Amino acid sequence: MIKVIEKTDSRFPGLLKEIVDPPLRLYYHGEWDPELFKDCLAVVGSRHMTSYGRRATEHVVGEVASAGVTIVSGFMYGIDVAAHKAALEAGGRTIAVMPCGIERIHPEYQKDVYERILENGGLILSEYEGAAMPTYWTYPRRNRIVAGLCKATLVVEAALKSGSLITAELAKTFGRRVFAVPGPITSEVSKGTAKLLKEGASFVSEADDILAFFNQSGSSRNRHKNSKTHTDSDVEQKILEILSRESLEPDVIARTLQMPAAQLGTTLSLMELQGIIKQEGGKYYVN
Repeated sequence: MIKVIEKTDSRFPGLLKEIVDPPLRLYYHGEWDPELFKDCLAVVGSRHMTSYGRRATEHVVGEVASAGVTIVSGFMYGIDVAAHKAALEAGGRTIAVMPCGIERIHPEYQKDVYERILENGGLILSEYEGAAMPTYWTYPRRNRIVAGLCKATLVVEAALKSGSLITAELAKTFGRRVFAVPGPITSEVSKGTAKLLKEGASFVSEADDILAFFNQSGSSRNRHKNSKTHTDSDVEQKILEILSRESLEPDVIARTLQMPAAQLGTTLSLMELQGIIKQEGGKYYVN
């Protein structure tokens, strides 16, 4: 059965009605809940996501979603899908806006994320029916819906010529707040976010920067994080202090702490099992 909601329907998202050229109808999968659209944050960024971008997305978006803000993104690989996953991992809800027909999963290898979105009370949306493939022009058309549904847009990583900057510009045109996460000045996918910050986008270093805009607090999430990282071990505390500055290889941590690598390895493994730290590319960092 085709699920569709017309612009004339009272349940149609109010913010989306306000934009220039709103969709006349939305096709969707999932259970339509008007509360889902009460507080929405668009999260966009580079398809060429770096490990820094993924960690920044997890760090900020998970906490925002756990506070009850719906995360909206475009379901593409990179920052989009990282945002959907971060929301799901935090027990939040998320909306995927597709650039193709509603009956097509695109990209299809992300079917597991698609299904998790629906299982967790989220929605899959498209203004296109059937199984039509996306085209060059359907992506920017999709972006106006992503920005239009939301009170604010967060850009995590973006090159200077990026669809994410198009979404940010649309958000500004619609009179919505734009947030940006700063990145390394040497990274090509941080030049777009640097440009946004120079032009007046709101600087984001933690979830509370966004939650303050939504008049919400991340305190419950922070209490969970603090309890998880609390430890009476001097060694673990020193490890956390070191990794809070930068991610490091275990041998560098061992040299810094002047302790045997085998002993350190045991401690690192226990901390990783507890979810206090994570490892990627041979380096550990604070979760």
